[in-house]
Amino acid sequence: MGTDYAGAMSNTTAIHQHALFADADDTPAPGATAVDAQPPGDELHALAQALSPRIHLGTSSWSYPGWAGLVWAGAHTDAALARDGLLAYAQHPLLRTVSIDRGFYRPMTAEQFALYAAQVPDDFRFIVKAPALVTDAMLRAGDGRGVQPNPAFLDPQQAIDRFVQPALDGLGAKIGALVFEISPLPSTLRRDMPALLERLARLLTALPALAPTAPDGVIAVEVRDPDWLVPAFRDVLRAAGARYCLGLHPRLPPIAEQLPLLRAMWPGPFVCRWNLNRLHGAQGYEAAKAGYAPFDRLVDPDPDTRAALARIVRGTAAAGFQVYVSVNNKAEGCAPLSVVALARAVIAET
Repeated sequence: MGTDYAGAMSNTTAIHQHALFADADDTPAPGATAVDAQPPGDELHALAQALSPRIHLGTSSWSYPGWAGLVWAGAHTDAALARDGLLAYAQHPLLRTVSIDRGFYRPMTAEQFALYAAQVPDDFRFIVKAPALVTDAMLRAGDGRGVQPNPAFLDPQQAIDRFVQPALDGLGAKIGALVFEISPLPSTLRRDMPALLERLARLLTALPALAPTAPDGVIAVEVRDPDWLVPAFRDVLRAAGARYCLGLHPRLPPIAEQLPLLRAMWPGPFVCRWNLNRLHGAQGYEAAKAGYAPFDRLVDPDPDTRAALARIVRGTAAAGFQVYVSVNNKAEGCAPLSVVALARAVIAET
């Protein structure tokens, strides 16, 4: 296909979507030491030592001043944390992964990825979201409205050139999961799921193998429409050696209803992004942000979801497979505290 995505974007007001949604440049400065790590204490060290080294828990991004006293020592601006906070983040004994979400809005270069990799220890693994240029079926206006079909949607060459290869070149062995999060689809596309599945299969089978460079790395697919959750979707993933990324989000069925798909793909690595508390429903991220900021405490604890996740995490690691779980602040109110609670649940029955 090889579609010129930039050219297509120039023909629509969708070119403004990055200006609306993109966060500040959070590429860490080389050798940055401006943000000190919060001393973790004995309990966190004990929890980390009790977890299998195959278990990588973490958060979605890291630039949150409200994590002072939890991850950072002292007060910092979100801009300073976005730029210099990863080094301190990676010193937290339980934070063994992080989801890099900024590349969803603007593809990242190998050099940018390499700067991240230099900030973390060798056993740290990144979860990285693919750019919207290959995972969103629509080109969008500045207010997020879809204005026309995206000709680069699920384009294999764009996925390789603008995502997979830069990640391999920059992150190397520190890749955990490269996640294609497929945005909500227009109803016209959802009416022909076989065609979408064929398109997804072409993408996944064209991707280069991760193992030579990133032995622990996996390709995963996350969706936002329940229409995908059918046996044929499982078959496409299995045939390509990809994993289902468990998405915990109000647009999808609760975790208990997604378990049959996970069981059908057993055995193998487990990838999960706990995005949003179901209490917020259609109100979404903005409602959660307003209710949870500054993200320094658990506002809406969800012990049932944590317990279900803990069982999957524990079983996957015990079977010898890697685990990658990222938690958003909008899941319970404070992602680092959610990670601590999840770690406690994982080791509770070991």
